[in-house]
Amino acid sequence: MAEKVTVVALGDSLTAGYGLADQADGLVPQLERWLVARGAEVEVQNAGVSGDTIAGGLSRLDWALGPEADALIVTLGGNDLLRGIDPASSRASLEGILKGAKARGLPVLLVAMQAPGNYGPDYKAAFDAMYGELAAEYDAILMPDFFAGLRAAGADAADPATLAAYVQPDGIHPSAEGVRLIVEGLGPKVEELLTQVGG
Repeated sequence: MAEKVTVVALGDSLTAGYGLADQADGLVPQLERWLVARGAEVEVQNAGVSGDTIAGGLSRLDWALGPEADALIVTLGGNDLLRGIDPASSRASLEGILKGAKARGLPVLLVAMQAPGNYGPDYKAAFDAMYGELAAEYDAILMPDFFAGLRAAGADAADPATLAAYVQPDGIHPSAEGVRLIVEGLGPKVEELLTQVGG
């Protein structure tokens, strides 16, 4: 029997499963079930903390990455956007996370958030670019859009009616069905991440 691969999911409320009546419907449990159903020997650990910024994720990286960690998924940035944090600061923190993972020899899947336009085009351009640029620099796998699975199902943030079936009443956090779609979009990238473990 091969030992299970341990993947740490470092994130915020979207990772933690905020607001879901049943925590088994959260991102991490659903992702783990999706992977196991496809034959992966994997444990996904939930290192999501609601309200966390990228800087917050960096500050607890060493704690989150226990000795058994084999790979890292980073899903941070949503709270940086909600608070309007300077993209240069967010980028420096994100680079710190990638440096920390590299020092441990861990493959990384970097899951991008996309900035809304309300902070202006310069902010959006700087924020959106940091994920792809840092993924390339640190040889991380890039998932360009955390919400790709929702968009593939026809949900559009510009049209709240299309989101209603997939988000909680706060309009931000996905429902159990929304999480399922996000996992469908994210899963293949996590499978790619698993191929890099021990490589």
